[in-house]
Amino acid sequence: MQDWPERERYTAEDLLQIIRILRDRENGCPWDKVQTHASIRKNFLEETCEALEAIDADDAAMMREELGDVLMQVAFHTVIEEERGRFDFEQVCREVCEKLVFRHPNIFAASAAENAGINSWDALKNKEKGRTTLADELNTVPATLPALMYAQKMQKRAARKGAFAQTAEDAAAALKAAECGWEEAVPENAAERAGALLFAAANAMRLAGVDAEEVLTFASGRFRQELLQKTEDSDGQERPATV
Repeated sequence: MQDWPERERYTAEDLLQIIRILRDRENGCPWDKVQTHASIRKNFLEETCEALEAIDADDAAMMREELGDVLMQVAFHTVIEEERGRFDFEQVCREVCEKLVFRHPNIFAASAAENAGINSWDALKNKEKGRTTLADELNTVPATLPALMYAQKMQKRAARKGAFAQTAEDAAAALKAAECGWEEAVPENAAERAGALLFAAANAMRLAGVDAEEVLTFASGRFRQELLQKTEDSDGQERPATV
């Protein structure tokens, strides 16, 4: 049994120490001490989604809780790596601080001297990561992104290298062609035609400055609210929806 006195103020180091205690091989929590990166991977995604929901709701109390849960996930994965001797929390903090300074030559003098003449955020990222080719650009887009976000980021990276230089008019024509393809789809090619339609729509939205993932999320939320509203009886009682 650990003696952990209540503190007036807690720090990131306190959070790390609590996780170290929970993962202690002899006296730690039976669940926490056996977790791996892979076993809690889905938890990171879930906590991130809950934080986004709190942000969308502009709920300060909910944000405070959910951002804490995200921070706990960061600390948990970092302690796992600390145990393996590969890096620690100080290195994580140092790298992100160095990155922020490097990518803001308009703010920090050291970065301005190092990156004279480079003002684009994307150009700075490419210099930092050594990305020079189309393959570099495309291979560094995380495949785990949500599908619409992944498509738009791939399109943007390809366009930046001149490999997908569509105008808004080109994108509109491609979307129209994809719509026609979907209308003519048969069971054997329906999935392929659907994918082409979604990809073309995502590109047209990208060129219009619209985040496809975000607007579909909000549209789905509106659909839910409108459907629930429609299923209310005149006396205010809700009945099951039939769709």
